[in-house]
Amino acid sequence: MQERATVPISFLRNMLTGARRQLGAHDIDALATQAGISPLLLRQGGARVTREQFVRMYEGVALFMGDEMLGLWSRPIRAGALKYLGLSLLDAPSLMVAMYRFTRFWNLLLDDYRLRMARANGVATITIAPRLDTTTPTPFGHELMVKLIHGMASWLQGRQLPVQGVGFAFRRPAKFDEYANLFPGPVRFGQAATSVSFSEAVLRQTFRRTRGELLDFVRRAPDDWIFTTFDHDTTRSSVRDFVAARLATGVTLGDAAASLHMSERALSRKLAAEGTSFRAVKEEVRRDVAIQRLVKTREPIDLIAASVGFDNTPAFHRAFRTWTGSTPRGYRRRASTG
Repeated sequence: MQERATVPISFLRNMLTGARRQLGAHDIDALATQAGISPLLLRQGGARVTREQFVRMYEGVALFMGDEMLGLWSRPIRAGALKYLGLSLLDAPSLMVAMYRFTRFWNLLLDDYRLRMARANGVATITIAPRLDTTTPTPFGHELMVKLIHGMASWLQGRQLPVQGVGFAFRRPAKFDEYANLFPGPVRFGQAATSVSFSEAVLRQTFRRTRGELLDFVRRAPDDWIFTTFDHDTTRSSVRDFVAARLATGVTLGDAAASLHMSERALSRKLAAEGTSFRAVKEEVRRDVAIQRLVKTREPIDLIAASVGFDNTPAFHRAFRTWTGSTPRGYRRRASTG
């Protein structure tokens, strides 16, 4: 089974902000069930879902509402918008021109916000500014637009693009640390407007994408552009991959450092610079693999405990309760939609 990061339920709840303004609780629960998510998990604070479940929920809500942005803006974004956005970018001579077209496209669709691109001191910034001073931002709508800007630019270039910074026009959300790795580069809150900045040198690059590749990108949406930064090339992701392949054998900091051809101290410093530690990464991988096995398989809990490196099942139970607030058996029962 491929090891992939799981998604905190807080992120899924935030995704449903716009949908809850238009849909009843019964509709939300039915859509969750169709996505393979028990409605009980939506109400459990420490729950997590798999990336695949999150994407299926997004797709289901978008189809049910007829809105590719899930009711997060003042008017629905009808089906097909992402496809035609992509088509308008394919023949751009550079990423700079493509992203300028991106802003023009959205300005035709949004009533409450205007996207602008500005360049200064070698930095190009795309800003999401309210058209009226009285407009109150919907945080997840802004987060989603930042993800789409970065995700589409990265897809056009064929690699994750570095950013100079991300700013949000609202206060830091509770438990933001839970999904901070969704956003590349430094993130600031309480800004005058939401924005994402790139080096001009990055956006001057050319790209080559075909219509067929675009259609594949649209079919996979929103997986590619929401989760771009889950797959990026950092020390943390390298350690995650190393740990995931050796969970059952008890991997150590020394093992990971040797695999990356650096000292333990150097690895610890690099992870600290990314806001984490070897122990935290190892626990994240254990948690994510355990949740995926509980949700996707019927393997005995004793076997799952051993597969993620626990010598005994009681220790696994204690750790799992710390991770999710639930026992493994209780989590599996709540996650089951059968």
